Amino acid sequence: MNRALILFIWLLFCLHCSCGSNGSSEKRVEVVKKLQTANDNIRQERNDLGLGLDKLSEYGFFEIPMKKLIPVGDVLPYDLNTPLFSDYAYKARFIKFPEGAKAMYDQKEVLDFPVGTILIKNFYYPKDFNQPDGERQIVETRLLLNNDNVWQALNYIWNDEQTEAYLEVTGGTVDISWKHTDGLIKNVAYSIPNLNQCKNCHAYNNAIRPIGPSARQLNRQYNYANEGHNQLSFMSDQGYLEGLPQMEAVPKLASWISSDQRIADRARAYLDVNCGSCHRPEGSGNTSGLFLHYHEQDMAAFGVGKAPIAAGRGSGGFKYDIWPGHPEESILLYRMKSLDPGVMMPEMGRKLVHEEGITLIEEWIRNMGD
Repeated sequence: MNRALILFIWLLFCLHCSCGSNGSSEKRVEVVKKLQTANDNIRQERNDLGLGLDKLSEYGFFEIPMKKLIPVGDVLPYDLNTPLFSDYAYKARFIKFPEGAKAMYDQKEVLDFPVGTILIKNFYYPKDFNQPDGERQIVETRLLLNNDNVWQALNYIWNDEQTEAYLEVTGGTVDISWKHTDGLIKNVAYSIPNLNQCKNCHAYNNAIRPIGPSARQLNRQYNYANEGHNQLSFMSDQGYLEGLPQMEAVPKLASWISSDQRIADRARAYLDVNCGSCHRPEGSGNTSGLFLHYHEQDMAAFGVGKAPIAAGRGSGGFKYDIWPGHPEESILLYRMKSLDPGVMMPEMGRKLVHEEGITLIEEWIRNMGD
């Protein structure tokens, strides 16, 4: 742990202590100033090591005005078959490859990206979800940088004017309001994770790595210059991807919202994306023995008829993670419906219950009993 970070933590403690009834306003002001200095020192150390710039605009990812998120020529947009639920936030995703370098195809895991790759994910809310291309508020931009084969997470928070986003290592909260697809107004105190929280979700064998851009997620159409292309084929044709087999051999994750696909495939895709990065042998949730990743074939390990390893209030008093035919008595669904910090799953990354996701998983478990 570097000295600036140690100082930052110590000052947080001091600020907490000084805010009691006996703390003077002068003391609080002094601590706040030192806290800001410590934060600035952390940022400077990161910049000196090449691990992050202070402003998002300094990377040159997007044309000006930046809020339109129009990528420059060497920044490649992409999308996923089934995205992670993040309190209904929309995402705009991009990849910046280092000049002349290629990713290597991987049949099972995320693509093997070259050193120097930057993955860019912007979180935003349209003012009206029935007009997703209309006025919107961009909340944050998350970067994953491949530095010497070590992935580094960085978070940037957008200003109210939507002209710039600034590096923030400690996370934050932004109040968001929008008109939902049903015409009702929804609100959320949207949480921007700190760097330690990023590490928790992105942990793979105790190291950070990307979650989304796997072959099964990228195997879909995308409009490049108003012309539809398969994303993987396009990346290969443009010299960004090596080792792509014939497309018939490439796996494809179901779209969880597509009623044309089997409900079991949709449910497993949803659980893979929202739960499987932690609930797998290499993830931070491996001690649970519940493995919800795409490649798990043992349905007992997947939770069907499985008793939890550690009973407690997180189980809701129910016996099985998934009880076929009984969604109302399945621990998995109970935890998905909860907003209690000691019960809810996923345990971070959301403040709201995903009603549509709940409906899908309920129907899937109920149909298991047929």
